[in-house]
Amino acid sequence: MTTPFLVGVAGGSGSGKTTVAERLAGLVGEPDLALVRLDAYYCDRNELPFEERAAINYDHPDAFDWPLLLEHVAALQKGLEVQVPVYDFATYERLEERVVVAPAHVVVVEGILVLYEPDLRERFDLRVFVDTEPDVRFIRRLERDVAVRERSVASVIEQYLDTVRPSHQQFIEPSKRHADVIIPHGGMNAPALDVLLARVRELL
Repeated sequence: MTTPFLVGVAGGSGSGKTTVAERLAGLVGEPDLALVRLDAYYCDRNELPFEERAAINYDHPDAFDWPLLLEHVAALQKGLEVQVPVYDFATYERLEERVVVAPAHVVVVEGILVLYEPDLRERFDLRVFVDTEPDVRFIRRLERDVAVRERSVASVIEQYLDTVRPSHQQFIEPSKRHADVIIPHGGMNAPALDVLLARVRELL
């Protein structure tokens, strides 16, 4: 197959970047589009006690296994399938199971810091940043973490104030300047999604 077209989709936690990436994946479909999520590449720290794992700043660049992600992106660019890790957000652990991601004409890499990391950013043919108001992002994160990740309201608020908000201001928001396309109002911005989808379909 020809070298795939790489798209990076970034944005703050709760911005709607996952919605954008999933809608692209759903509308284009396999085998034409492969979706890789940065959240799967948290560093393997299973040797640490739960309390220490829970205290890690998961919105900081150091929380991610960049070498493994870069290795997998390079493999997909060469037309090779990869074994993506599975991460348990309730226990802060990388599980033993893996998910196979096959190569495709379009590869979308989605995550809060995919436009921050220089080596990864330089690989993208198209860089997208999903921009959403902070209060909306916080409410979405609160609802998700309580319902899906089994967190308490108090722990979500504490984490947001201690690590999420400062990391967004220091690392994620500044990465917006590297974007080729900025999608305002999150993942439900239908006109912006239509434009992005049209661009992706041109490649197929």
